[in-house]
Amino acid sequence: MYQFLIKPLLFQFDPERVHHFTFSFIKFICKIPGVKSILKSVYILEHPSLEREVFGIKFKNPVGLAAGFDKNAELFQELSLFGFGFIEIGTVTPKPQDGNPKKRLFRLKKDQAIINRMGFNNEGMDAVVERLKTNSNVLIGGNIGKNKVTPNDEAENDYKLCFEALFDDVDYFVVNVSSPNTPNLRELQDKEPLTRLLNSLQQLNLTKPKAKPILLKIAPDLTNEQLLDIIDIVKVTGIAGVIATNTTISREGLQSEDKAEMGGLSGKPLKLRATEVIRFLHQESKGAFPIIGVGGIHSAEDALEKLKAGASLVQLYTGFVYEGPALIKSINKAILQQTQS
Repeated sequence: MYQFLIKPLLFQFDPERVHHFTFSFIKFICKIPGVKSILKSVYILEHPSLEREVFGIKFKNPVGLAAGFDKNAELFQELSLFGFGFIEIGTVTPKPQDGNPKKRLFRLKKDQAIINRMGFNNEGMDAVVERLKTNSNVLIGGNIGKNKVTPNDEAENDYKLCFEALFDDVDYFVVNVSSPNTPNLRELQDKEPLTRLLNSLQQLNLTKPKAKPILLKIAPDLTNEQLLDIIDIVKVTGIAGVIATNTTISREGLQSEDKAEMGGLSGKPLKLRATEVIRFLHQESKGAFPIIGVGGIHSAEDALEKLKAGASLVQLYTGFVYEGPALIKSINKAILQQTQS
């Protein structure tokens, strides 16, 4: 139904407006008695063989929703009904911000991709925390960043503010220094400032009664030398793992009209590079830390490829938009078949 009826209709309209409409629609139908039970029965697959324990957390299944979809923690309860094992909210900044001027979200239909230059648009950490307080049983990752107006030499404070605010209400943290849509943000991926930032968060983490896993989300555009630096940084700082990868600034091989738009590219064109980064990190580190694989997962085969390359978990975003919610169950079925064969 999604491929032949819902998606063709939604894809007629502006993608950002469709995103907000879809949120409102899902909220509405989930208030109708019986709908939540129907969604669960259709989309959720539970089996002991799907469970994973990664960085000290038990996941019902290894398929999550990547950050950027539910930025403000508005829909995580409802989205979990589609079968996700975990939901990553954000990127969250200390203060609310509008993000970049519209139009800032583009579908590249021929490439099955999306370009976004949203710019960390979100309602700020206080609004997000209020919503997270209502969480009952959804495993939540908190993706944190800095405000656009905060200079890089003061960025550490923004990350610490978000870390403190979200600490009681998320299960793990993700430090986002790899978005291409906040000016100069990617400079924080350089070895010295990144090591300093992660050490600072780890020191704060260790003051808590029970520390929470901190992960680093990296760009797919890093060189092998930079990826080796990432491996060193994980070892030195003691963070829990890496999310590979964020969106890319590459436009190689694109066919769609909007291919020249500024922003981060996600979707099928990212599949190969994201898998290469996962494999490189896993092999060069000798499996020293968990990796969450994300980028270009549009099928069960794509997800299995990421897992085979060394990912412990996977996340969807653009594939979820293009393929629909049935993709999650399809991936979990394929993983289950593989574990039982």
